[in-house]
Amino acid sequence: MKTILLHIHEDNAQNSRMEVALDIARATGAHIRCLQVTPVIEFVSADMYGGSYVLPSDIDEIRKAEDKVKAKVEARLQREGVAWDWRHSDGEVVQCLLSASRLADAIVVTLPTPGRRAIGDPLPIVADLAISSRAPILAVPQACQSFACQGRAMVAWDGSHEAAVALCAARPLLALAGEVHVVTVEEKTKRDFPPIDASEYLSRHGIASEIHEWPRKGRTVEEALAAAADELRADWITMGAFGHSRLRETIFGGVTRYLLSEARVPLLLAH
Repeated sequence: MKTILLHIHEDNAQNSRMEVALDIARATGAHIRCLQVTPVIEFVSADMYGGSYVLPSDIDEIRKAEDKVKAKVEARLQREGVAWDWRHSDGEVVQCLLSASRLADAIVVTLPTPGRRAIGDPLPIVADLAISSRAPILAVPQACQSFACQGRAMVAWDGSHEAAVALCAARPLLALAGEVHVVTVEEKTKRDFPPIDASEYLSRHGIASEIHEWPRKGRTVEEALAAAADELRADWITMGAFGHSRLRETIFGGVTRYLLSEARVPLLLAH
């Protein structure tokens, strides 16, 4: 990975996002592109005649607050010895990140807070980004303070198109990992692309991996995957995102939806 897009937003998890981006940049020689977005629509007011406006005083306060964040982040990055630059956009956060990620190798954001958001919580944008982004999404738990580039990586494999895209996107990081575990949850039906295919693909890129068929034991697929991550002591997981439609996962549940709320390690997601 050579270009990392880092979402800059003044929330409780900004430091964890930055720590992860810095760890990957040091390990791969990547360039960090910081993107700060002003969600202008949130500050628009309407009048009784159907018009809309943003008060100049509001804009001034927004810009002052953003300048403070920028100064703090830039001061930190200047001490870290990594390549970086700064971009700013006005607009809807997800669309601005998608636009800026056209030539990025990953977007670093934060996993959403389960349940109702509180002041200071990160924006719930991971799912929307994962559905639409060409670049993989590296979704970081709020409590995460590092990314173990040389640690244990887990590949959640179900033979789907999404899982294959995620595997290919994760290859630069998998090449750095000390251990790579390809995990598939046992199923009665035969897969068109079994886990051996994923392992063989990695081997052609010089990446050794170990295959595991994880038992269900009466659990859902997502529960079995979470158990595998715990037992294997995975430091991060790569997986396909929303193999079913997002609406279906929202109504009936699904692997992506479950891990977005329950994961305790970073998730590298691709759709």
